[in-house]
Amino acid sequence: MDVLGRDAGADAGPAGAIGTYRARDGSAGVAVGIDIDGPHVGVVVGKRGYGKSYTLGVLAEELARVPALAPVVIDPMGVFAPLAELAGTAVRVRRRPRVSADTIPPAGWCALLGVDPASPAGSVLWQAVDTASTIAAMRSAITRIDAAPAACRAADNYLGLAASWDVFDPDGLDAAALTEGALTVLDCSHLPDSAINAVGHAVADALYGARVRGEISRLPWILIDEAHALFDGAAEPALTRIVTRGRQPGVSLVAATQRPAALPPVVTSQADLLVAHRLTATPDRDRLEAIAPTYMGGSFGGRMPEAPGEVLVVDDVTERVHRVAIRERHTPHGGESPRATAVKPPADSRPPSHTCSDGSQDT
Repeated sequence: MDVLGRDAGADAGPAGAIGTYRARDGSAGVAVGIDIDGPHVGVVVGKRGYGKSYTLGVLAEELARVPALAPVVIDPMGVFAPLAELAGTAVRVRRRPRVSADTIPPAGWCALLGVDPASPAGSVLWQAVDTASTIAAMRSAITRIDAAPAACRAADNYLGLAASWDVFDPDGLDAAALTEGALTVLDCSHLPDSAINAVGHAVADALYGARVRGEISRLPWILIDEAHALFDGAAEPALTRIVTRGRQPGVSLVAATQRPAALPPVVTSQADLLVAHRLTATPDRDRLEAIAPTYMGGSFGGRMPEAPGEVLVVDDVTERVHRVAIRERHTPHGGESPRATAVKPPADSRPPSHTCSDGSQDT
């Protein structure tokens, strides 16, 4: 098996089997793996229906089999729960993930709630969250802040909105809980984008901090589907810190998105592994062209995959580009779209007739 993402051979450390090389005539070639021995920043892109989430699931399966790793999937769409069926592993699916409110700094709270920190309400909110560790304590702190009543009411209303998300708990997920099983899936499909950003920020901050402080030995991998929504929100500072500084403490991040143009340039430029499914939107293709390495020997457009499951992998570690066919999942894929042809109608599904204004019947 050839291993992408490292100069050493297949026996140099664990590698995740992701597929086979794809010949120009469509035939399968040598097996292909991705290095999961060292830390990486990866980006998986592709338009809807071409396998972006499927590929992220393949990588998650491989990571879950390595005891030294602690993969966490942030799942905004609720499609990764079937990973719990991976044989021989202890995959945990958290269907209602909760985090501690004090993991979000004051600036993050203003971003979460869309409040200008320089506004009167933003100033009150900043002071309240800076002196308390729970939503209830923050709201109580507002009553002791010397500010205009309208600003205090507004700040309290914002915190009331955050409380309604039911995502904050003093005993929420910490680094120890996130690294208990072989893999942790955080199902955030029931949460609004702001609450998902709170989870993303807390997870990234907890795992990075725990590795820096030496509190956990396993190496975290954070896998994020629809990652543009988190990099465009309050989770961005914590995630970007991993992108730029995660290598030394050994924290990896893989961002999957349909919209690479919506990712911050630092993410696409810092990625050492880029896995590209088919893209057709001009801004997204332009973003890839802007980061195309000199060793690519051509444009992304000229080498863009055509079929679902086919990818173009840019390996910046070995400075090579590869055409790969992603392997089949070992667990069911939860991202298939429902189809009308798969719905079994009731026994008597004939619509009732209606009498039209001219006395005829519309059946």
